Order: sequence, then C-alpha cells, then structure tokens
Amino acid sequence: MNRRELALGAAAAAMAGSAVAQTSTASNSPYAAAYSAQIGRLPQAIQADVRAFYDLNGWRPVWNADRLRRLNDVSNRVERHGLAKSDFFDFMGLAADPDSAEVRTTGAALGYASVLANGRVRPETVEDLWEMQKNVVDLPAGLNDAMVKSTILEWFDGLAPTDIGYSNLSAGYVRYRRIIGAGGWPRFRAGATIEPGQSDTRVPVLIQRLVAEGDLPETDGARLTAQGLVYGPELQQAVQGFQTRHGLSPDGRIGAGTQSSLGASADDRARQIALNLERRRWLKRDLNPERIEVNTAAAIMVYWKDGRPVHSNRVVVGSLENQTPSLEKPFASVVANPPWYVPAGIARREILPRGPAYLASQNMYVQNGTVIQRAGPTAALGYVKFELRDSYAIFLHDTPSKAAFNLSVRQRSHGCVRVQNAVEFARILLSPDPTLLGQFDEAQDSRETKRIQTGREISVRLLYWTAFVDGQGRVAFREDVYRRDSKLADALGIAVSLPTVVDDGARVANDVGP
Repeated sequence: MNRRELALGAAAAAMAGSAVAQTSTASNSPYAAAYSAQIGRLPQAIQADVRAFYDLNGWRPVWNADRLRRLNDVSNRVERHGLAKSDFFDFMGLAADPDSAEVRTTGAALGYASVLANGRVRPETVEDLWEMQKNVVDLPAGLNDAMVKSTILEWFDGLAPTDIGYSNLSAGYVRYRRIIGAGGWPRFRAGATIEPGQSDTRVPVLIQRLVAEGDLPETDGARLTAQGLVYGPELQQAVQGFQTRHGLSPDGRIGAGTQSSLGASADDRARQIALNLERRRWLKRDLNPERIEVNTAAAIMVYWKDGRPVHSNRVVVGSLENQTPSLEKPFASVVANPPWYVPAGIARREILPRGPAYLASQNMYVQNGTVIQRAGPTAALGYVKFELRDSYAIFLHDTPSKAAFNLSVRQRSHGCVRVQNAVEFARILLSPDPTLLGQFDEAQDSRETKRIQTGREISVRLLYWTAFVDGQGRVAFREDVYRRDSKLADALGIAVSLPTVVDDGARVANDVGP
C-alpha cells in the first residue's frame, strides 16, 4: 500500500464504526450536538449545506469504507477541472482526527461539489457587470441521493458542465499539465521581427516551442532543427497555424504580437485554461438550442441552431475603456435601416464639440437634447440592428467601418457589438419565416426603417473566454484585453503572468459608433 491508500484505510476505519443504519432526528441523535459544533468550525460558505445534509440524514454518520473509496475516486479526478486535489481532500488529516472525520469529510465533499457546480468565486466580485443565468443545484439533496444509490462518482461527474466546450477544455488542461511535467518549453526571447527566409539564432527555440504545443509534428521539428537557423516555408506554415490559434494575423512574420504570445510559459497557459474552466462553471447548464454567443475576448460571434454551431462571424466589441459586459439577454427584434440615438456621453465627448458642420456631415441632428443620426449608408449602425431586451443599451449591429474586422485586436467600440456581414446574418435569423424575411428584404430595398420580430425565443450570451477549443480541436488562446484574467487569478490566489496585448491597427478614421 502507498501512503495515500494507508491514509484512506485509516480514515475509513476511524468512521466505519459509527456509520450505521439508523433513523434519528437532531433532537434524539446522540451525534447532533457534536456534529453541530464541528460544523461551526467549517468554512462559513459550506456550513448551511452541511447542516441541511445532516437534517436529511437524521444527524447520523454516513461515511463508511465503501463511500470513502468512492470519494477517493472522485478526488483523483480533481485535476481535470483545473483544480488542486490538496485544496479539497486530505485523507491523511481525516485519519489523524477520527472524532471530527465524519463532519469534515462531508464538508470536503460538499465544498468540492459547490466548486464544480457553481465555481469558487462569485462572478459579480470580479467583473463590473455580470448578468448571466447561474447554475442552481440542491447539493445536500444530491449528495444524499447519490449515497443512497451508490452513485457518488457519477453525481460528482455530473456537477461540472458536461458540454463539449468544457469537456474539451478540461482535456486541454490535462494535456498542458503533461507538457509541464515533461519540462514545458524553452523561453522564447523577444527581439527583432523574424521575416520569412531570414536566419535567426532563435529558430531552434521556435521549433521546440511549436513542437511542444503540437503546431509542428515532432519528426518535422527534428528534421528542421538539423537544417540550421533558416526560417523557411515549412516552419513558416507552422507559425501561421500558431498565429491563427492565437487570433493573430496569419502572415508568417514573427513580429511583436506573435513574439508576445510565444513568450507565454506552459504554466501560464495551463493557469489561463483553469481560469476559463472556472468561468464556465458559473453558467447555467441547460442552454437554449437556438442562441447567439459572442466571445468578447476573441471578438467572434457564433450562432447556434438546434444545439449546433451553424454560423460564425468576426465582430468588433468594446474597448478596454468601454468594455462589453458579460450579459445573457433574450433577443428582441431586427431593425432594418436603424437611426442611431447617440448616448449622451458619446455625444458630449465626441460629437457636439466638433460643431454643427460635423453634425451635418454625419447626417446628424439634435432633437430634444438628443443627437440622432439618420439611417443611411454611412450611419453608425449600418443597415441593420439586432435589439436585445433589458440590455443596458448594449446591442448588435451593422457598421460602415468594415476595415476593423480585418484586425486581430477588435476590441475598439463603445461597448456594443458590430457584426461582420450583418445583413447576411439578419437574413439567416429570419429565414425560417419567409414572410418575415420578405419584409426585411423589402425594407432593405426601399431603405425604410422597419422593426421585425423573429417570433421565437433566441438567447444572446456575451461571454469572455480567453482560452477555448477551436473547430480543429486545438486549445486556442486570446490575450487578456479586458484584464479580467488577472482579476480572477488574484481572487483565486493563482499567480499568472500573461502576455500583454499588442494592437495591430490604428484607430479607424472617422470611426464613430456605439
């Protein structure tokens, strides 16, 4: 037996004698007073759940050798969730103090269950505005039921998200921990841009870096290393794959942005994955099969129909100073040829100071103190607006400023979401009803402003994911443009040093919009 097995056996022995089948209540249970006092010494956050659990069990001992073995199996799966086993389970400690082992085991089980079901941190404490549907689980009743049915391991497995996004990212975390165990990858030293065809002393390290994450096959890496210091076409192709995976322009040039991403360590990328697993645990598990999801960190929108991703577009989202919040709101309507009612702050800071001539040039006028831009080809909202209900004036829309969609850093709006090929997307949303689609097309032809209800429930989720698994099954990363990773890491007590954002585009000329 190893040390852990000995500890588990000792803990089981300590509790086995007391875990007997009996029916009792807190008033007549001989354990109630001691258990209640011990519960008072547990972390405040789990005390209510532990009390509720023992209320369900008549304040009797429940942990026998078989249930402890199952809980040990649970503890061996902690790492796949980006968590540390030692933060939740200490079977050696349980064996050392048998008098409190029963209650502390329940506290450990329910504490870990709470993290899987809801996350460790309340999202409202680490984001300025977070309004999403949370996961809701009756943990005491669930654990009690799992004990009765001998399905403890299965119950814990079902608490974390089971969707493909979480499962794939969890597998990615395990893979990066393996990379760390094998020594990680060498540090890439920042310097001058490496152009295709050049020779550079950093090429061997570059090859090792690409091989470690799978952007370059190991056999190809060995062969290219033997060829010397030239940054040739084959290596350039691998770099382009790396750039795509990190949301960079896949031009093959190893400039400041690519070098910044290459500079991240394996430890930091694993921790970044752990942060994003935490974010996913905050969210309600049952999702609307038809929904629009915007990842503000990646500036990408995905439209889901019948539970499958069927359409994606690039988007432009809020800048660091005007962040797009994390929201989940119902879709309201499509507005063809919308006017723009300029928010007072934007009008005061950016429009009114330019004077009447500027307003006239932008087809704007002032009515009852509000600046309004008429609909038209140069209007800030373009040819279509996607309205949400109760969304703090956050919405999706078209834009005449198309150039920004070609940038890799697309966090540059006042908070609303500009959608690439927005008219095409509106037609996709309305296509299930030919009558509604016809109304939209007619409005586009006539340039009439027209609001069209979709007639069905579509949810919109604005998310912030800096690590996710892409369509090729690779872990994709984005830099922490809103600095939310850093704030969440501080709350979790995780030390992380992520690359800084390297903006690849100047402000688009005359780019005024929400």
